[in-house]
Amino acid sequence: MKINGNEIRPGNIIEYKNDLYFAVKTQAVKPGKGGAFAQVELKSLTTGTKLNERFRANETVERVRLEQRDHTFLYAEGNILIFMNVENFDQIELQTEFVGDRAKFLQDGMLVVVDFYEEKAISIKLPDQVTLRVADTEPVIKGQTSANSFKPATLDNGVRVTVPPFIKIDEMIVVDTNELIYLRRADK
Repeated sequence: MKINGNEIRPGNIIEYKNDLYFAVKTQAVKPGKGGAFAQVELKSLTTGTKLNERFRANETVERVRLEQRDHTFLYAEGNILIFMNVENFDQIELQTEFVGDRAKFLQDGMLVVVDFYEEKAISIKLPDQVTLRVADTEPVIKGQTSANSFKPATLDNGVRVTVPPFIKIDEMIVVDTNELIYLRRADK
């Protein structure tokens, strides 16, 4: 669907320069001299690179709608991740690089959302929070809790986060997969 440059809103996905971009921020600018334009911060869905572009009000761009499908993570085979569509049970293979650093958070049976454009996987969304076991951390030192302090911990998937001093080895904690930070102890 074609839209004018001044109609681009944050969250829109547009086709621009033979790539798909997510509009992160938009700002309408009306200079004292010349025509109005929209200053748009774009993020490529394929490469992740960001760029700032100006779109004149009369300039048109193609707005794209992605199809979102629920998939279950089945297993990893080398650098290939296998997912199954929950509706029709079709399996798809995605490269580990496609998911990026967050691939370490994938767990058997985890439900994810895969965005498709013209039957091609464009992006993947993992749950915002996952529960993981603390594989290694420093022991608690008495009297260390007087200040708001944190200590490093390694989780069972190899990811390192900082945790409060009361967290021990083998405890289950909830981690934010976007920010890679400790959120809380997991419910027992």
